[in-house]
Amino acid sequence: MVKIAAINGSLREDSYSAKAIEIAIARIEALGAEVTFLDLRKMNLPFCDGGKEFDQYPDVEKLRQTVKEADGLLLATPEYHGSVSGVMKNALDLMSFDELSGKVTGLISVLGGQPNSNALNHLRLIMRWVHAWVIPEQVAIGQAWQAFNEEGKLIDEKLSERFDKFAMSLVENSQKLR
Repeated sequence: MVKIAAINGSLREDSYSAKAIEIAIARIEALGAEVTFLDLRKMNLPFCDGGKEFDQYPDVEKLRQTVKEADGLLLATPEYHGSVSGVMKNALDLMSFDELSGKVTGLISVLGGQPNSNALNHLRLIMRWVHAWVIPEQVAIGQAWQAFNEEGKLIDEKLSERFDKFAMSLVENSQKLR
């Protein structure tokens, strides 16, 4: 069974990134993969200072171990000022090649404005730097405030189909590279 670690890079309580990653997780699990959700809103992570030891922060070890044991990685971030959220970048900075190298990675970004690829491109660069394999399928949700209904479901059928293809690619490529 393929194992995927999913990281929500938003700290907002009613986060659209969280809604998007929950949709992706459901579709990935429907394909038979096991997903461990790392919700940064509920984790106590320090700011990365370049060090390796964070004994007083057990969630750092939980983050590292979960990602290390996973075959694939799912990252969802809001786009802030044209890039990834600070909390997502910090979580990635708390890890090293030991956890991230060779990971098949799927990327999702959520924006309040028009969809674009800035955060996705920045995540792609970061993940390439640590020798991860980013799948070509990606999801950018623009105008997130109107992309979901009150139950958190996607309104746009074409966007829903993109999530299906995205989930399939992440699971299949994780299997292949495992």
